[in-house]
Amino acid sequence: MVCRQYLAPSAVERKVSAYNRVMLPQYWSQAIAELSGRDATLAKLFERHVGLSLVSRGDAFHTLARSIVGQQISVKAADAVWNRLLAQCGEMTPGKIEQQGADALAGGGLSQRKVEYLCDLAAHFLDGRLSSEHLQGLGDEAVIAELTAVRGIGRWTAEMFLIFNLLRPDVLPLDDFGLQRAIGDHYFSGNRPQRRVMAELGEHWRPWRSVATWYLWRSLDPVPVAY
Repeated sequence: MVCRQYLAPSAVERKVSAYNRVMLPQYWSQAIAELSGRDATLAKLFERHVGLSLVSRGDAFHTLARSIVGQQISVKAADAVWNRLLAQCGEMTPGKIEQQGADALAGGGLSQRKVEYLCDLAAHFLDGRLSSEHLQGLGDEAVIAELTAVRGIGRWTAEMFLIFNLLRPDVLPLDDFGLQRAIGDHYFSGNRPQRRVMAELGEHWRPWRSVATWYLWRSLDPVPVAY
């Protein structure tokens, strides 16, 4: 995540417009109140980012496709490739991905591997192996198991889906570099902690670990990301 202090007015307007079309988590205020009493560091972050929260666009395929596009590249590069993909497809649906085909998708700047991942993801939605309704009814670990059966989706991508699409409140993505950096900055004098240490710290945030994670991300980049 890249820290940006200011956005051009047009970009701000786009962010506001997008936020008007998304769903806010019902538990957000309760989570902030409870975490504020447990963790002074998080309490300061809450005060610094008043009025912002995790949001979901509500479309499972869109979230997963965007996560695949963004794997192992910068946010800026991912945005550029994603925008080209949207312009090419018109809209991001399993049918549009199937209609484009692998060769056309590769021409839009996607690596061959990511093309294969997107096509496999589209096939899972088109044949009914995956659906928004089915995933919404599963527990967190069951969702992860279902999603990691798709080529190119590992635990990190599945955790991003739990946080950004299903708005699950208690997800701690230990393999996320941004979270590792933020925890190191705020709790360990800039030293990146081991996964075990992060997990132990996260136990103090249950059942609101997604909320803590989201605000720690904001400490690195004040502009919220919505998949």
